[in-house]
Amino acid sequence: MIDIVNDGRVRVLRLNRPESKNAFNEALYDLLTEALIEADDDNGVAVVVITGSGDSFSSGTDVVELGQRMSDPSFSPGKHGFPGLANKLVDFSKPLLCAVNGLGLGIGVTILGLSDMVFMATSARVKCPFTDLALAPEAASSFTFPLIMGRQNATWMLLSSEWISAEQCFEMGLAYKLCSDEDLMNTTMEHAQVLASKPISSLIASKKVVMAPLREQIQSARKREDAAFSELLGKPANIEALTAFAEKRDPDFSSLGE
Repeated sequence: MIDIVNDGRVRVLRLNRPESKNAFNEALYDLLTEALIEADDDNGVAVVVITGSGDSFSSGTDVVELGQRMSDPSFSPGKHGFPGLANKLVDFSKPLLCAVNGLGLGIGVTILGLSDMVFMATSARVKCPFTDLALAPEAASSFTFPLIMGRQNATWMLLSSEWISAEQCFEMGLAYKLCSDEDLMNTTMEHAQVLASKPISSLIASKKVVMAPLREQIQSARKREDAAFSELLGKPANIEALTAFAEKRDPDFSSLGE
């Protein structure tokens, strides 16, 4: 589910779950978390790049599995799951680059706010489907997105559940570079190699001082989001959203009071 390739001191983690457009089930959450832990601990790795396979970066949390988790009391969560991955993304000590090669939804978008640099293919598009699922933002995006792109842009992205083009992401500051599909990995790797040529100790120290003022606010945002998510999960609107997804229809929230 993850292809791992080293190019000098750059480690590329490619999400590879094509049957679900690289959606995160519990197994993939665990695998990416473990891969980040291993890269952080490896003295030969200076920079990590996350990208996707096929036409998708990641289609977010596996909604089918999420529905099973809600309906099956015997469902067994992974070792790390979503919380563990979010924790590791926040605490990852080395430069973390994302190369968004195609569509990104949910965690496939909010992960960008926890990375250090984002490179995006022109054909890519992203969507935060939280209100479509009758849920709330995740992965500290309620803090990172306004910080990166301004409050109004972040509000539209987080509340509208509308698709946002790669060009819009670049204009709003969510993407550092906008690349042709063919040049995405070359451009990402060129930048990764520049960083990887520097002393790892200096990269770690520099990222630490950049992130230090933000970590407490990120963790506070996550606590607020987790509380909102827990309050909404399993409520009538959320059940209608997940049922509609399974039945391949648009949800109808018009008759619901909440």
